[in-house]
Amino acid sequence: MTIETAELDDAELIRRSAGDPEQFAALFDRYARQIHLYAARRIGTQAADDIVAETFLAAFRRRGTYDLSFPLARPWLYGIATTLVARHRRQEERLLRALSRTGVDPLPEAVADTVVSRVAARDKQRELAGALASLSRGDRDVLLLVAWEDLNYEEVAQALGIPLGTVRSRLHRARKKARTVLGDEEL
Repeated sequence: MTIETAELDDAELIRRSAGDPEQFAALFDRYARQIHLYAARRIGTQAADDIVAETFLAAFRRRGTYDLSFPLARPWLYGIATTLVARHRRQEERLLRALSRTGVDPLPEAVADTVVSRVAARDKQRELAGALASLSRGDRDVLLLVAWEDLNYEEVAQALGIPLGTVRSRLHRARKKARTVLGDEEL
């Protein structure tokens, strides 16, 4: 990414990419890692590679329809990725069920991080995976975009193409169900 493209907002990069497709590469540089981590958590590392490629290919093909009034393309990209993840939903649900049974997280971590996180969270990890697997796809999408990707409610609404009130109700429902499954009032 050049200094010039680093200073441009996403909407301007998308606008410029109409005449110079190479400009779109800056969006990939900005967001590919985040999209990959999100997808890997949802459906595993191997499938995440495909999701990232498909997300940016779809975004590139649809860049002419992007609403340039939104300076950040992050929610738009998460929306595309979430739709693609939905296609891999069966794999995601199998992954969560396996994690619930085994307690082994398929996302690799650094050795020191692994030791600390496993000791601290081993008991809750299986229960959490079971709770996630038990959520409806829509509730799970909202919860994971907020919890894992730090999207705010408006960004989640934009990413999923749903009203803000729906985001709030889905998040409330997901938290309530997770609290029930985990027996934790702190969630």
